Amino acid sequence: MNGRKQNDKRIALIGLDTSHTVAFTKLMQSPNPEERVVEGMRAVRALRFPSSFQSEEGQDERQEQLEALGVQVTTDIREAVQDVDAVFLEINDPALHWTYFEQVAHLGLPVFIDKPLAGTLEDADNILALADKEGTPVWSASSLRFIPSLSKAKETIPSPVAGHTFGPLGQAAKGSDLVWYGIHAVEMVTFLLGADIRAVRALNTGGGVTILPRYADGTQAVVECLRGLWQYGGRLQDKENLVFFDTGGESPYQPLMSALRDFVCEGIVPVSLEHARTNLAVLLAAETSLAENREIEL
Repeated sequence: MNGRKQNDKRIALIGLDTSHTVAFTKLMQSPNPEERVVEGMRAVRALRFPSSFQSEEGQDERQEQLEALGVQVTTDIREAVQDVDAVFLEINDPALHWTYFEQVAHLGLPVFIDKPLAGTLEDADNILALADKEGTPVWSASSLRFIPSLSKAKETIPSPVAGHTFGPLGQAAKGSDLVWYGIHAVEMVTFLLGADIRAVRALNTGGGVTILPRYADGTQAVVECLRGLWQYGGRLQDKENLVFFDTGGESPYQPLMSALRDFVCEGIVPVSLEHARTNLAVLLAAETSLAENREIEL
């Protein structure tokens, strides 16, 4: 049991193509007590399937790690979700999020969709509609919105007039780099400044992509997605105050897991699906803006 309690909530993890599957399991049930950061949850099964984002050899390694932590790995989704209390969709490929959500939404279980919500707005809208129809508790977010320095900046300046975030722009195995990895920097800016974005302009700077969201109330925002630079941070301002923030040595996974524990054990949904949809819409509008060299209305 790796030190876990019999009444822990039982979690099914869908997908082995992301490192999050192993990382999150360790935070729930590592044999080393110092590595465990949340109580009340335990991963019991994981679903494996082929993915462009991870080789079969890489998935073999993750399966071995998961099995050492007491997780049963299967290729049958019905077996993966049998007798569990919640489902975490830990799928690197955004194009598959709707595919697998459609297969678990009817279970009546809490569902977490790891970032981003989906690969297209059509898929995102399908998720929202099915969640509403089935009454499925579900949310989706990047772990970066939970970093302590970001929360502290928002507490210090609760009504900002300007904000800037930056983060890396990784290269997706397939699909959009911006949708796959730009979600982190966009999530930070919508957490700090809100999601009332009316239009988006994006610029290819050579070293990455700069996104300029236009807010309804005139709030100024800049989002930088930078290739080859793996730090996260930014600034927040009102007319009198200025706060800089960065992740430093903070792990965003630990506060995310705390939010997941509150979701699974207490029913607290920290991020609405509508907010997650806006994040995706901003990224897709940025893609269109780059292609058409103009501002795109949401």
